[in-house]
This record gives sequence, structure tokens and C-alpha cells, in this order.
Amino acid sequence: MKLRPIPFEAYARDVLPHTASLWAGHRDFETYVRQSAENAASGYAKKFYQTIGLYDGTELVASCKRYERVLHLGNQQLGAIGFGAVFTPAGNRGRGYASAMLAMMLDDARKRGLHLGYLFSDIHPAFYKQLGFIEFPSRAISLRADSLARSRITVSNVETADWPGIRKCFDVSEAERAWGFTRPPLVWHWIRLRLRQNATIQNAEGVNLVVRKGKRVIAYVIGQRDVAHDAFVVDEYGFADLEGRSKIQALLRSAAGDLRRLAGWLPPQGARELLPRGSVRKRKDAILMMAPLTPLGTKLVEKATMTAALDGVWSTDHI
Repeated sequence: MKLRPIPFEAYARDVLPHTASLWAGHRDFETYVRQSAENAASGYAKKFYQTIGLYDGTELVASCKRYERVLHLGNQQLGAIGFGAVFTPAGNRGRGYASAMLAMMLDDARKRGLHLGYLFSDIHPAFYKQLGFIEFPSRAISLRADSLARSRITVSNVETADWPGIRKCFDVSEAERAWGFTRPPLVWHWIRLRLRQNATIQNAEGVNLVVRKGKRVIAYVIGQRDVAHDAFVVDEYGFADLEGRSKIQALLRSAAGDLRRLAGWLPPQGARELLPRGSVRKRKDAILMMAPLTPLGTKLVEKATMTAALDGVWSTDHI
């Protein structure tokens, strides 16, 4: 058995017809393939993303998406391999192919000096635990929009020129955290592409807002209006300084507009503290799991376990 990259044309032909029912969401098949092609052609993907297959001879017996990201532990940076869309064709299930594929890829990552493997499990976290992945608390929060502080602020839709300022806000907010994902420019481009696509997947309207002081962005929120569930779903928010921090609740309330609820993943350290109390529950999907590959990777997992009262990442980091 051997691992081989799957060119997108072959992936679209041999894998996507079988995975559409799992991951296409509200998209029709044509849109699912088109957006998958956009992902594969992005600048981030050309350097850090592949679709990988495990072949038994010439037969494709398992496949997945392979990503590379960098996490920070304080000021230390740790390379990591991410997995998504792990899939075994129906006729080959129960034979250990997916386990073998992931084990081979983790071994290769360890040899290359990467410190962690990670994924967001939608089904069967116990399967990944057998391969050394550790499950972290993954929760969702819901609160009444009218519980957010009201103040007079001027909000604007995000424009292209705002994204460098949003990145600076993210970096300021992230510096308060013990650990998390870093976001160089290529990752931001990838996230912006995914944000445009996610509204289609969730059948919702994307809403991205900023508060500016002069031309400078001092606070932002990224999310989606889910009218069917009467909720503004938060993907993430951030601030550049104390003044921006003080605007977050009013900015979120503006984003919610006439919707009754604010919902989304439980925000991570440094951001959760800005929200009033709400109803918190365990998520049944996108459960964050990590496998340490080195002593430094183990150190990050231990730190993450210590801060497990809060979720570790934003939903925008979901792959």
C-alpha cells in the first residue's frame, strides 16, 4: 500500500461524488465541485494543501485532505499537519485502510519535524483516539442579542482595504492567548475564500463588519445571518486596542440586527470574557482533536488541556 497525492481532476471524479452527501451542505453537486476546485487552486493550497489517497495496488482504498498550519505556544511556533474529509469507499470499510493512511501520514509528519497532528471530527472521535488523538472540549454558545451592551457606534461593512487592519486586530487579540493558530497572509486569503463559500454551505447571509477610527480598523466581527434560526452566527471577532475592545458587544449587537439570538462556537481565551453569560453546550460536530508528535507538541497539548475551560480556536480555523 502506498500514499499518493490525488490530482484534483481525479479527486473530483473518484471521491467527490461519494462525499457530497456528507459535506456538501446546501450546495448542489456542481457548486460543491466548483468550490472544491477554488480551494485547490488557491495560493495557500499550492503550498500547504493536498488531497491524498491510499492505494492498494492501483485501487484507491481511502482518501483525505492534508493541510499544514503553524500553531504558537507563547512565542514558540510549531508546525502541524491537519486532516479533513477522511473517507473510505463503502466496499472497503472495516479493513483498517483509513487507520493505516493516517498512521502513515503522521509518521511522515514526525520524520519531517512537525510537532502536531490535528483535525475536527464530525463523527466517531473514538476512532481517532485509537491513533493517539486527544479530544478537546468543543462547545457552542447561545445568548440573547438584547443581553449585549448597547452603545452608539458607527459600523461599516468590511471592504477590501480593511483586511490588513483586521489581521492586525487578530494578532493583537491572539497575543493574549497561551496558544492558537497563527495566520500569515496566505492563511488569511484561504479563510476569506472559505468565508465566501460557507454562506452557501450554511444557506445563510455572510455579514462582516468593522469599527473604524479614522482609516484604522479598531474592531471587527465576521459571521452569518441565519434567519431560519433567528440567530447571528459568529465566526470570530477581534480588536486592536482597549477602545476597540470596548466596542465588541455593541458591534455584535449591530451584526445581529433584528435577529433574536447570538450563536456560534464558544470563543477562545481573551474573547469569551467579552460576552455576557449564555447557554453553553457540547458540539456534536467539528470536535477539535490533536495528536502530539514531539515533546514540544506534547507541551502544547498539555497547555491546551490546562486552558480547556474555554474552546481553543475560532470556527474560522475549522478545516
